[in-house]
Amino acid sequence: MIHVAGFVNDSIVDGPGIRFTVFVQGCPHHCPGCQNPETWPFEGGVGYEPAQLLELVRRNPLVHGVTLSGGEPFAQAGALAPFVRLLKAQGYEVAGYTGYTFEELLAGTAEQQELLGLLDTLVDGRFVQAEMSLELRFRGSRNQRILDVPQSLAAGSAVWETRERWVGPGFIPA
Repeated sequence: MIHVAGFVNDSIVDGPGIRFTVFVQGCPHHCPGCQNPETWPFEGGVGYEPAQLLELVRRNPLVHGVTLSGGEPFAQAGALAPFVRLLKAQGYEVAGYTGYTFEELLAGTAEQQELLGLLDTLVDGRFVQAEMSLELRFRGSRNQRILDVPQSLAAGSAVWETRERWVGPGFIPA
């Protein structure tokens, strides 16, 4: 059962294109300035089975990508992995936002590593209010990275996403 704080079935701010975004309930990070502090408590939310969420995604024929946000998706990694496997089997691109770094997830639990391995793109790192910028594409603060997960896993270290649809024209990783 995935504990969901809410979802948006036609988001254009959580990744490129029209996306279905799942906001999970529960976050251990409590970043100052977080845009979703109501998702911090692990109590609450509505429980969904992976197949139920997949049906919600499939209702919108314009959606080709799904984004996991929160809260902290990797706090529910074991519950989210079956959902992401269903999405991938249907051809959806799957991205995730996390307050953990890629390196922390590589050293994380087996469930976190499994979920990481299912993603196409990861926006990692805690939100840092002092580094916030509205000019950043698909991330809230300059310390956060947009990573190509398959390339990062193959390299064993973080590899920036380079596709223009994710990072914009002329982007040069820090």
